[in-house]
Amino acid sequence: MQNELRGNFHEELDAVSDMIVTLAAHVTEAIPRATEALIDNNLEMAQDIISHDDDLDQLSLQIEERCYALIALQQPMAIDMRSIVTAMKINGEYERSGDLAVNICKGLRRIYGIQLTPTLRGLVTSMSEEAVRLTRVSVDAYAEGSAGLASALPDMDDRLDDLQVDFIQEIFASHARGELKLEETVQLALIARFYERIGDHAVNIGERVMYMVTGVTPEVAGAAQAKHAAEVDALAEVAEGVAEEEAE
Repeated sequence: MQNELRGNFHEELDAVSDMIVTLAAHVTEAIPRATEALIDNNLEMAQDIISHDDDLDQLSLQIEERCYALIALQQPMAIDMRSIVTAMKINGEYERSGDLAVNICKGLRRIYGIQLTPTLRGLVTSMSEEAVRLTRVSVDAYAEGSAGLASALPDMDDRLDDLQVDFIQEIFASHARGELKLEETVQLALIARFYERIGDHAVNIGERVMYMVTGVTPEVAGAAQAKHAAEVDALAEVAEGVAEEEAE
């Protein structure tokens, strides 16, 4: 009987995992479509993405409810509990990434008719591609339970951060040349932020996968890193003091 209950539990957990992968797939599809809508001034496509977000919200809610049911009915322990907590956290991260794709489309509506320069089109396309790449790697890390993929996400995110900086510099340069109005400049800066935040959510997902695999929470890991950095700084100060004494 106990084995049967555990078998049912893991079947339900696998179903939750599949639903999260489906949610991530929808988000991954929405990002480049939002970018295409922005570049092409396609309000119809933008509205379709905005409307479809209700379906993503509903799927996210179903995932959350199934996770709560697993906790209430199965009372999981150890790794099983970590898997459920991770699923709930990751579910929220993907749902918010979907919202950010919607925000890109809403930003388009505020600056409809804008013609991006070739440089800006290239940068926004690159940001979109990096956001998609990060999202795909994050879901692969989750589906495979891969600490290796999860740990690679922060370094991968640096590329998107650099592109955001380049994009913002370019839009303000375009504004200075009189090619963009102030409102357009501000909205494009916000849109760049939306792409960057999608990358941040992917990094957060990687941290949650690390927790699922190792049992170490992101908060504990961050505290350990801070402690290590403080110890290194303290040793450096000691070494510097010794060097000064020897010089005297």
